[in-house]
Amino acid sequence: MKAKILLVAVASAGLLLASCGSKTKVPKGEIEQVLPCSEFKSDNKTFRVYSFGESADMNVAKKKALSNARTELAGMVNSTMKVVADNYVKSMEVNNVEEVLERFEENSRTVINERISGAVVVCDRVTQVQSSGKFKYYIAIELDGEKIVKDYYKALSKNDKIMVDYNYEKFKETYEKEMERAGR
Repeated sequence: MKAKILLVAVASAGLLLASCGSKTKVPKGEIEQVLPCSEFKSDNKTFRVYSFGESADMNVAKKKALSNARTELAGMVNSTMKVVADNYVKSMEVNNVEEVLERFEENSRTVINERISGAVVVCDRVTQVQSSGKFKYYIAIELDGEKIVKDYYKALSKNDKIMVDYNYEKFKETYEKEMERAGR
């Protein structure tokens, strides 16, 4: 009798745990595919992306994956920094908003382009597709958000016209709010 109760309890716990493993259900007739390196997601401190590349040559597959990931990462960082600059300048109520925003965006592009090349690989996997013989290279890369803000400040501090209208602490606060809002 105790063995049956224990067996039912263990089976119930197993079903409960299995049903709690996923937040969303996959529609009937579909099978969820979990890509290698896809577990790396952005958070409020770090920008992260994952991507893959495919080629008959393993090195070309890696280059494609890295290029795709860097492009996606640059877009993510660029759009975040644009929102931050817009919100920051508007909150400062600067008279020459358009001119200041142009300078911020110019500095942002420079910093982002320099930083993207220094993105850190946090995951990489290579597979070979049996049917085609092609290689698939999966990769996840990341950038430290704090480092971007500091580099951004260094770039801005070299421009006297911008520094008149710039407050690092206020800018950093605006950046942190955007990172939280975006769910990173």
